[in-house]
Amino acid sequence: MKKIFILTGEPSGDKLASTVISKLKLQNPDIEYLSVGGNHLKKLGIHSIFNLEEITYLGFTSILLNIFKIRNKINQTVNEIIKFNPDILFSVDSPDFTMRVAERVKKINSNIKTIHYVAPQVWIWRKNRVKKIKKFIDHILLLFDFEKKYFDEENINNTFVGHPLIEKTESVTKLGNLMTKYKNVISIFPGSRKSEIDVLLPILFNFIKKMNNNNHNYDYFIHTNEDNVNYINNKVQEINIKNIEVIFDEDIKEQVLLNSVFAVCKSGTVSLQVSNSKVPSIIIYKLSFVNFMIFKMLVNVKFANIINIINNREVIPELLQNECNADEIYKSVIYMLKHPNLIEKQLNDCSKTLEGIKSKTSSSEEASLVLRNYLS
Repeated sequence: MKKIFILTGEPSGDKLASTVISKLKLQNPDIEYLSVGGNHLKKLGIHSIFNLEEITYLGFTSILLNIFKIRNKINQTVNEIIKFNPDILFSVDSPDFTMRVAERVKKINSNIKTIHYVAPQVWIWRKNRVKKIKKFIDHILLLFDFEKKYFDEENINNTFVGHPLIEKTESVTKLGNLMTKYKNVISIFPGSRKSEIDVLLPILFNFIKKMNNNNHNYDYFIHTNEDNVNYINNKVQEINIKNIEVIFDEDIKEQVLLNSVFAVCKSGTVSLQVSNSKVPSIIIYKLSFVNFMIFKMLVNVKFANIINIINNREVIPELLQNECNADEIYKSVIYMLKHPNLIEKQLNDCSKTLEGIKSKTSSSEEASLVLRNYLS
């Protein structure tokens, strides 16, 4: 029996991995799996060697503060992979964790094929990583076509699979009259890591209070995952704002997004899904001062959002660091909502950009095909 170890480092990677493995299971049902994963892989019946939360850290300083814990988890993970002796180590995103593990596994057992899904953003920073990756990654799966040149230059096997958040999906599951009682919905995306949520949620609550105090009649849906739903619900109950709902079910989230008039998104890949759903948005993000200064020294791009990076201009407004506050978010959202011509321009520009980075079939289909080829 063929064996695959799936290695993720945070909830978004767990979700990405599950879309690929669910396709692979349909084609090759007789594969044995083990993982470092979360709820999405668990629902596919795949055991995780420890809880994903134990390695999900954000920012340089938090990594430094937890360096010994992370090192222990890397050691534990490497030992479990070697013991499992898979045909493929399938690592997904979170390169600071997953690639450290892959590098050590490859040194110990070079027969294990290493396939990494979601290339490190070498076009943003640390371009020298590409030369290092060549030594221990057999194949890399790219979300964006423009990334190919960086890996082709070093003769690293790579495949452009496209981004799963902008796939042409089938119609949303019918969920009755879920949205009929809600008017003027604004979707809120505070991130998937607790450290992000702790920073952004108080700011977002103050933004919603400001909207309510100024008699703007909207309902707010906070999109999260199963790991964080209780945590966020408790925070919502503490502030006692009545027009906030917290959702984690994927079908409900999709229907809510499609019925939203606007979205406030943490900087990250979810903004692609929002743009693909033709919902206007703004991008927010905030790091600690120390992390932000380190980040500024290392990055090679002007923008945080991928659509802005591709266009080299601010297609979607970004409120970062000091500008990431309730007053600025309020002003930006109201200004956009009062200017439908700006919304139309944003959606048109986003639509053109997304068409240029979609795969021919689907990201999960293309990725599962690469895995199947390495198993044959």
